[in-house]
Amino acid sequence: MAPYESDDSARAAEADDRLAGRRKAARYVVPVAVVGVAAATIGLVPALADSGDPDLPKVTAQQLIEKIAESDVQQLSGTVKISTDLGLPDLGGLESGLLSGAAEGHGGSSADPQSKLLELASGTHTLRVAADGPDRGKVSLLDNAAEYSVIHNGKDVWGYDSKSNEVFHSASAESEHAGEGAKGKAPRDVPATPKDFAEEALKAVDDTTSVTVDGTAHVAGRDAYKLVIKPRQSGTTVGAISIAVDAKTGLPLKFTLTPASGGAAVVDAGFTQVDFSRPAASTFAFTPPKGAKVTEGDELKGAKDGAPKADEPKDSKKAWPKGHEGTADGVGGPKTIGEGWNSIVVLDTGGEGMPSGASGNSDVDGFLNSLGDHVKGKFGSGTVFSTRLVNALITDDGKVYAGAVTKAALVKAADAAQ
Repeated sequence: MAPYESDDSARAAEADDRLAGRRKAARYVVPVAVVGVAAATIGLVPALADSGDPDLPKVTAQQLIEKIAESDVQQLSGTVKISTDLGLPDLGGLESGLLSGAAEGHGGSSADPQSKLLELASGTHTLRVAADGPDRGKVSLLDNAAEYSVIHNGKDVWGYDSKSNEVFHSASAESEHAGEGAKGKAPRDVPATPKDFAEEALKAVDDTTSVTVDGTAHVAGRDAYKLVIKPRQSGTTVGAISIAVDAKTGLPLKFTLTPASGGAAVVDAGFTQVDFSRPAASTFAFTPPKGAKVTEGDELKGAKDGAPKADEPKDSKKAWPKGHEGTADGVGGPKTIGEGWNSIVVLDTGGEGMPSGASGNSDVDGFLNSLGDHVKGKFGSGTVFSTRLVNALITDDGKVYAGAVTKAALVKAADAAQ
């Protein structure tokens, strides 16, 4: 007997209508749900803000890479959202303690760019960026009611922390703090824009890498191509890198790195708004506020060189074993083994593993130990410190193996070195 076949034909018809309605609704609800989850997972919400992908001329991956390399955007202003999820435990108050310690190591200024911008290593942050040629650039980190800015204006580099009312100043654009300030960038080794991240990723493109163009997208109101970089090798923690490239200027507008383990992006940095007109000159003007503590870059030179203060005994520093920087007292410098995405940096710290109480702070040491996973192999024993991207094995005899590879790859490399 057919479903709903009864004397009450009206009721059967009504039920059929309801069932058909559910099926029709499901056809739309399910795809929408899938897209929503995917967007949240890989951080493409800004890219999906505009409906429909743009219809752009076809390009090859090589042409798109060349377009990025040839990009010569001199003026811009905009807002960048950066989300970083390395899979670290919730640092709570410890994070501020670590950052404060870093600031102390650079002379005690919370406005020092090299320490302040370490905050970008975790959580979600909003940046305002601006540039006007090679000699003027500004990056502002917005944090609730507070704001931190690093400004490059001619030969001057300023860092200002409104929360502590502290100012850092360097009179040389070629200083370590300016890094590539002469090019209008953030301090050295602190990527802050999609272009910074993209340039680092493209350095890894070789025979071990697959590079393709995966359609188009709208990002921050701009038409863009999607360049996808994937390792061909197994054993790496990197799953894929997606770069949205502005179709007109070649400027990377969005960078997303997803891990091989899946889940949320490790790094998702993208413009939510961008304007390629010249910013006002006042954007790069800075005068220390009244009452602000100003630290000059020259004052930090001794601390940055590792020299003890005048009233500090030369042997008072307690941290890693003597020679950990790989140059002093006959200890070898770092070397690289493996190739491509499976490259591992090896450092011999001088015959000792990570010492107990290495940092001199019990909270910090407890945090570091909580990250560790004790392992054994032909090399003996050691501890692997893991994130969702970079892992490091510190053996009990003082050797360090680190890279964007799995724990198993580190143990295998340590065993092979025996």
